[in-house]
Amino acid sequence: MLKYCINFAEITNKFTVMHTANETIINVPELHPSVKHETIFQGFNNLEEGSSLIIHNDHDPKPLYFHLQSMHGDTFTWEYLQQGPQWWDVRITKRGEISNVLPEGAITRSAHNEIIITVPLIEPRLKLQTIFGTFDELENGRSMIIHNDHDPRPVYFQLQSMHGDIFSWEYLQQGPQWWDIRVTKRVPGTKEGELPEGALTKNENNDIVITIPIIEPKLKHPTIFKVFDSLKPGESLVIHNDHDPKPVYYQLLGERGDVFTWTYLLQGPEWWDIKVTRRTEEDNETVGQIAAKDLRKAEIFKKYGIDFCCGGKKTVREVCAEKGIDATKVEQELQQSSQSITGGNLNFNEWNIDFLADYIVNTHHAYVRKYIPELQMYASKVAKVHGASHPELAPIDELVSMVCAELSEHMVEEENAVFPQVKQIAQAKNNNAKIEVTSPTFEELVDKMEAEHDTVGRAMEKIRELSNDYAIPADACASYTLLYKMLVEFESDLFTHIHLENNILFPKTIEIEKTLR
Repeated sequence: MLKYCINFAEITNKFTVMHTANETIINVPELHPSVKHETIFQGFNNLEEGSSLIIHNDHDPKPLYFHLQSMHGDTFTWEYLQQGPQWWDVRITKRGEISNVLPEGAITRSAHNEIIITVPLIEPRLKLQTIFGTFDELENGRSMIIHNDHDPRPVYFQLQSMHGDIFSWEYLQQGPQWWDIRVTKRVPGTKEGELPEGALTKNENNDIVITIPIIEPKLKHPTIFKVFDSLKPGESLVIHNDHDPKPVYYQLLGERGDVFTWTYLLQGPEWWDIKVTRRTEEDNETVGQIAAKDLRKAEIFKKYGIDFCCGGKKTVREVCAEKGIDATKVEQELQQSSQSITGGNLNFNEWNIDFLADYIVNTHHAYVRKYIPELQMYASKVAKVHGASHPELAPIDELVSMVCAELSEHMVEEENAVFPQVKQIAQAKNNNAKIEVTSPTFEELVDKMEAEHDTVGRAMEKIRELSNDYAIPADACASYTLLYKMLVEFESDLFTHIHLENNILFPKTIEIEKTLR
């Protein structure tokens, strides 16, 4: 049995210590209950690094281990020298300097740039220090998330006693394995559920600017929707945020429909500004109408495989939804094309209809007539030579023949029946004269022409699909390569050709005819 060396009478002044192998021995049963823990803790605090004290007790002092750990963390060792049945002797040794560096993964960030504290990874003595220190460093309106393996509710009361009612405590997950709590530091002077001053302002264009980071998380999306719902057609709001709020785009689209435009004014790295404008009736333009106003934008549609001629009567959002394309990306590129591409582009939408009809004949009809014999010849030749190893070439050959035959008949009908009516209507407009309705009417002729356009357009889409977007295989000969390059060029010309008719010539002529009847 170890001999004790603590004189209870002198406890409040100074330990009476016997140095045995640099150890202090505390005979706990001889101490008055009111000073037992105090004596042990004082003894531990007085230890130098590497030195020990021994607790001599009449029962296992294990609860003391947990008490010490909560106070000092992993800064000591606990070694049983004797374990009953009458006496327990435990050596407590103060370790050397302990690093305050948090383990990797203890502090991370969410997709929304919120600090996440994974508490179980942190040693006990640093847990509360890390939580409180992180909260103190939060800017007003910012949040942190406590990720723990049990409900950290006591932290709520400690924070409240330290800082008062300047934070919100929101459970994101409540067990059974994990608890996630979002703690948000409020802007001073605001109450729960109240927007802080400066959250809603107006810019020089009189747009409502929503400064998201200073708004507590549970109010962010509701605030955006509330402001959007208050907008009149043509009015805008600006979302000012510290990360890309793209999820809001999909939420707005899902809950409000295709009734807004989403334009990036600023894209990081520190701030994102997005202008959200409620559409007017005139804003719901089809891809055909967009290309009609600015044919430069047709290049963007071609890039994404968007049919702006035969399928030109759909909006960008509708087409992108069908094809699984990110509509905001397409809209952004369309906007950029207007800003970055200047000069050298023909504005067909401003041409007189009779001049446009002549242009189509002299440019696009002439192109088709010139190249369809070569196109048919190469399609047939390549199918015969490579068809065995590339079975897609046979149906491509058939589709090419069908397209060429269809266009040949189609162009003759346009030149003999449709375009002459276009010129009559243009002449009547110039002379301010009335016209009589013919049979078939111009609109009936247009319906037939557009149906034929659609047939040809679908055939070209099938050729592109069969050829894997005109990917030239490794074993392709010169003729094979030339065929695919000719098809790419032919398709591009055909799309512009049909676009000029479907989206500009025909609609303009129909509108003029209505005013002259």
